[in-house]
Amino acid sequence: MSRLRTVGVVVVAVVAIAGGSVALGVLGTPGVASVDNHFAGVSNQTTTVVTDLTVTNPNPVGVQLGGVGIDYTVSMNGVAMAGGDRQGVGIGTGNTTLEFATEMRNDRIPPWWVTHIENGETTTVGIDATVTSETLGGRSVSFSRERTIETDLLGQFNSSETRPVDANQPLVSDPVLYINETRGAWDRKNLTRAETPLDLGFDVYNPKPYPYTITKVGYTIRMNDVTVGEGETDRGYVLAPGEETTLEATTAIRNENLDRWWVTHLRRNQRTDLYIDFYLVVEGGGEQFRVDLDAIDYQRDIETDIFGNKGQYPTGDEVASDTGAPDSSAADESTATPTGTETDDGLLDGGDTATDDGLLDGGGTQTATPTETDTATATPTETATPTETETDDGGLLG
Repeated sequence: MSRLRTVGVVVVAVVAIAGGSVALGVLGTPGVASVDNHFAGVSNQTTTVVTDLTVTNPNPVGVQLGGVGIDYTVSMNGVAMAGGDRQGVGIGTGNTTLEFATEMRNDRIPPWWVTHIENGETTTVGIDATVTSETLGGRSVSFSRERTIETDLLGQFNSSETRPVDANQPLVSDPVLYINETRGAWDRKNLTRAETPLDLGFDVYNPKPYPYTITKVGYTIRMNDVTVGEGETDRGYVLAPGEETTLEATTAIRNENLDRWWVTHLRRNQRTDLYIDFYLVVEGGGEQFRVDLDAIDYQRDIETDIFGNKGQYPTGDEVASDTGAPDSSAADESTATPTGTETDDGLLDGGDTATDDGLLDGGGTQTATPTETDTATATPTETATPTETETDDGGLLG
């Protein structure tokens, strides 16, 4: 009985000392030393994001179960992509690295894409984490880091290179047309959650002694062989002989297709081959025929490094968790989780998961890392230019 009483007195004394230390500010609040994320798996519906969060405890004793809660969010242009919270985390003294695997739903990609185009093909990847210690009076410390990603999907489409267009038809002498200039720009005024419009212009020269009538301009937009947009314009044009005419076409990416593109982008180690295929339906000389504009078909290689560390972790096919075929059951939606990883299954599903809609607003957070910029690389498709080409530079649109 005496021993039990002694133990009780010691426990009370320790609690009293700890409480007094908190009141006097002697004990330090655990904080966040670093947050690192990488992609660890992707299926048709979800993307696995693994977060390595290093918590630092400045106290000479560990803070055990029930003492520490952690909230973290990964956002892209303010769109919450992955995140969660964990309560009752036990940490030792010094630095402790905790690993979390969270499931991001791929249907978050279209809303992010809209912000990316609105911001001039620029995305800020934000990482926010907060550590709260109930043991130390509910005090909390926040950590923020951000990284800027830039792409240039259309840069090389703007060209004043003269390119011949062949019909490859019997009884038609080639080239049937010359394209003297091409222009393209995102139509941000009409950008919606459903589609991303793209305004294109072509300055076309007719070298023949008779007119052509263009009845349709058709296009197909592919990203890694995923068709994200296709259609035809019904506006007609008459190409007078020996003159240049400007053709205009408004194309569009259907944003609902972008989550399928995202899967291929990750499986190819964050690489995308953008390809826009054009064709004309032409009437001339009593004939109607389709002309594939192979000379101006647009190809661009895009590469991203969203978390700035893709070379350190398995990517591409190594992280794929399905074969790419449509899933037939809910079980197929899950992705592989690294062994020993704590998983938060309630993320981004509209449940009770805590998210921070005011990400990166500077409200009381400690920003630890300056902004980095990752600019996509690209390789334009080059075409041959004739030695002598009839052009009307005075008719070009600036």
